[in-house]
Amino acid sequence: MVQQIQENSVEFEACLVAQCDALIDALNRRKAQLLARVNKEHEHKLKVVRDQISHCTVKLRQTTGLMEYCLEVIKENDPSGFLQISDALIRRVHLTEDQWGKGTLTPRMTTDFDLSLDNSPLLQSIHQLDFVQMKASSPVPATPILQLEECCTHNNSATLSWKQPPLSTVPAEGYILELDDGSGGQFREVYVGKETMCTVDGLHFNSTYNARVKAFNKTGVSLYSKTLVLQTSEVAWFAFDPGSAHSDIIFSNDNLTVTCSSYDDRVVLGKTGFSKGVHYWELTVDRYDNHPDPAFGVARIDVMKDVMLGKDDKAWAMYVDNNRSWFMHNNSHTNRTEGGITKGATIGVLLDLNRKTLTFFINDEQQGPIAFENVEGLFFPAVSLNRNVQVTLHTGLPVPDFYSSRASIA
Repeated sequence: MVQQIQENSVEFEACLVAQCDALIDALNRRKAQLLARVNKEHEHKLKVVRDQISHCTVKLRQTTGLMEYCLEVIKENDPSGFLQISDALIRRVHLTEDQWGKGTLTPRMTTDFDLSLDNSPLLQSIHQLDFVQMKASSPVPATPILQLEECCTHNNSATLSWKQPPLSTVPAEGYILELDDGSGGQFREVYVGKETMCTVDGLHFNSTYNARVKAFNKTGVSLYSKTLVLQTSEVAWFAFDPGSAHSDIIFSNDNLTVTCSSYDDRVVLGKTGFSKGVHYWELTVDRYDNHPDPAFGVARIDVMKDVMLGKDDKAWAMYVDNNRSWFMHNNSHTNRTEGGITKGATIGVLLDLNRKTLTFFINDEQQGPIAFENVEGLFFPAVSLNRNVQVTLHTGLPVPDFYSSRASIA
């Protein structure tokens, strides 16, 4: 018996050392994760500062150009010619002055790191770390039931509801909801908590998802519920997004119609982003006074909002006047194409993320070649315009038949 005690003691000590080593390893992994977050915050601050420097440089270049132009106008010997443009020039100078005063020079990022490590819960847990007497395990919760009548999809969001079986006597401390990737891939956790209803946003359009849920308590987890199959909307319905738009953009018609209060180009994005599938939407020109050129296309969420769409590397666009159009990305202008827009014209934008292409249409006719290829990632519908232009967005449209036929042949 003494020998047995000795053997059990050695085995228990080895187990204790292994458990403590596992805790130390977990703490080291968490330390690495926290350091990574600090580095990420560092890079983010640098990026914001660099972006503001770039923005101020562009604005300074524009202001310098305006000043040089004003100096040339002042030299004008023809008083009548000067009087004809003086009012517009004064407005332009005032607008430029207002733009500099709207926080352009105010730092967008502080130098301080707003992070504070709260280690008190961990220290308390370490102090409370002790041996407990083994006791019989309580049972795990019963398998939850998905309530089919309350589960639904809307656009690219899914709402799921579940409950414990009526005769269940073992309480659940929480639930784990899992969805696959919409392509038959592995399940991933999308919600962990005590609620019995969850809405999952940002799913892919025209995709089939499988959902399941399980319950857990201190003892363990239950079996998975039956798998529920969900189908997201085939086409996307969305409006313009006031939350991310430039402050000069004016919204109406339930955020489907936009114009601008400024003479300068301003950018507005759609509320829905796309990273998969084929999507088509149209914009009708409600008002167009031939200057300047509105631009249509797609952009990243952090695109510059106070320049024409396509001026930076976060937008892919077609800008068009009443005679011709150009494609533009990162301020590179390509593929001048004859044919422009007037009041009542319809611009179509076709984003094919299966083939990684972006194509434009004017009045149901393709405008130029495929505008951009090898486009991938998350894109938002985008428009840039000024006070001389007003457009209305039309969504929920199927892909044009001729494009679908051509794609199937290809």
